[in-house]
Amino acid sequence: MKKIGFSGTLDPITNGHMWVINEARSMADEVVVFLSENTAKKPKFTAEERKSIIALSCAEQGWDNVQVVIVRGDYTARAARKHGAEYLIRGIRTTADFDYENLIQQTNVDVLQGAKTIFVMPPRDLGSVSSSFVKALEGPIGWNWIMKKFVPGPAYHAWVLGWLRNEWELLWDYAQADESAINHADAWFARLTGATAYGGTARHYHNLDHLVHGLSEIRAWAANTKPSAADIEIVKQAFWFHDAEYAHGLGEGVPSNEEASARLWLGSHLGQEMEPAAALIRATDHFQEAAIEHPLKAVMLCVDLAILGQDDEVYRNYARGIRQEYAHLPDADYRHQRTGALAHLSRKAQAGQLFCDPYFASQYNDRAIDNMQREIAHLAA
Repeated sequence: MKKIGFSGTLDPITNGHMWVINEARSMADEVVVFLSENTAKKPKFTAEERKSIIALSCAEQGWDNVQVVIVRGDYTARAARKHGAEYLIRGIRTTADFDYENLIQQTNVDVLQGAKTIFVMPPRDLGSVSSSFVKALEGPIGWNWIMKKFVPGPAYHAWVLGWLRNEWELLWDYAQADESAINHADAWFARLTGATAYGGTARHYHNLDHLVHGLSEIRAWAANTKPSAADIEIVKQAFWFHDAEYAHGLGEGVPSNEEASARLWLGSHLGQEMEPAAALIRATDHFQEAAIEHPLKAVMLCVDLAILGQDDEVYRNYARGIRQEYAHLPDADYRHQRTGALAHLSRKAQAGQLFCDPYFASQYNDRAIDNMQREIAHLAA
């Protein structure tokens, strides 16, 4: 078979869709993804954005025989025939899927004189993965870690950037800001999420994932404890900038990462009152923490350490990311230093001094102790 088509809204493309495309590649010389643009729907991404995400996802797999075509104002089956695809491929998960897709297939052939349909059944672990399923994951703490398992990297990156963008615009009240303020905030968003900050390829833990997780923690803390809007804003400002500067091997006399991040925040001129958030950023510095006094200090530190109390899979990914960030250290040195750090944090947790905010202590303290003790044992093995 020379050419086969695969169609859908693909908002976003999932690993299930990718499996079907790969099946099509095993049957034909070329695969054409027909991306439907339905004006009745309100997609997360525009058709052009979805086309780019699909192309990047296929390129990431090394698939050079897949092209993406946006279909506007035409039936997909008819568009497929126009592009030389005699067959479309569809994944079916249940008998209900088959009944529906078979009806569409008959309409495509009998009414539209379009491409015929080949049905394939995805493996069990992908059987329930759909765009609507992925969309429903967004929101609760850890949603990003879960979503990451079900979509290709470019789709995940685009989704996370969109979520962060929405958080950023709410923080700086874009709806009320003038053009100059919006342009200024836009520049800082690009910087913070870009290659020199959280979006850097060398960032394996202190990255966009960490940023999303922390902001989700702040959301949950706010929903459960009802702090003032001003307090929420200060903690969010601090968290956005607290790891903006992050480098290893700082020389003597060079400001710590946390101090450099605080100075970056102060130089951004984004807020009217800059010092409160700067104090919270500095509080995340082990050497400055004791000297910092701020009523939101415990909350800030708890948000930053909340990763320690996550479920097993998320904690393992966190531990793996930390090891990658310290890849410059020989294994023996890393094990020694990491064990010492974990033992210190574990003792604090056992003494009730790791999560000093009651809300976070109730959520994470016991689980954090278990996670750290398990990692210490693994490092010693």
